[in-house]
Amino acid sequence: MLVIGHRGASGHALENTLDAFERCVAPSPTACDGVELDIHTTADGELVVHHDPALADGRQLHELTAAEVAAARLKDGSGIPTLAEALAVLSPIEVFIEAKGVSIHGLGRLRALVAGHPFPERLHVHAFDHRVIRRLYEADATLSLGVLSSSYPLDVPGPVLATGAQTLWQEWQLIDRDLVERCAMVGIRVIAWTVNDAAVARHLGELGVAGVCGNWPERLVVRR
Repeated sequence: MLVIGHRGASGHALENTLDAFERCVAPSPTACDGVELDIHTTADGELVVHHDPALADGRQLHELTAAEVAAARLKDGSGIPTLAEALAVLSPIEVFIEAKGVSIHGLGRLRALVAGHPFPERLHVHAFDHRVIRRLYEADATLSLGVLSSSYPLDVPGPVLATGAQTLWQEWQLIDRDLVERCAMVGIRVIAWTVNDAAVARHLGELGVAGVCGNWPERLVVRR
């Protein structure tokens, strides 16, 4: 079962910062198999790593240039990384990229970054907006894609298969054995979010999920 740092080791460092990402890679209790992060597109087409669509001062990322975003400071004093900078830090592990505010041009930039990565098989893209994932699939069916869900549809695999994705990112409280098994029957893996409790991680592992994503990665390692 994969252990994935939610926005990095965000229980120990400010989320979506290079510090939070480095803690997931360096030999330490917070080292993990992968990192989940969020991206938006700037006005001039750069992909930047940030959860919210706006900075703390209210300025919208899609209205700012990459230079203006780079000049902004987060509450820990660090800058907002570009996706390229984050991928450079995270190159030894898997990276799960949530496409939030990403323009059509930004999706092209994203595909180029994946294609140019030394280990493209380690890069995965997912979104709540299933249309984004379908567009990526239609542009390149070889991409590793996923959809986010915080509901339990009657046809669990249906929304995933409709996008061309191979992974369901499911809110952990809505995961049961039936959901995992129905997905497995059609080749869909399930990743649970956001898990911050060791007992919950063990339970989900027993259900057969492929991964758990949380703020404290060291809590999620299931000992055999």
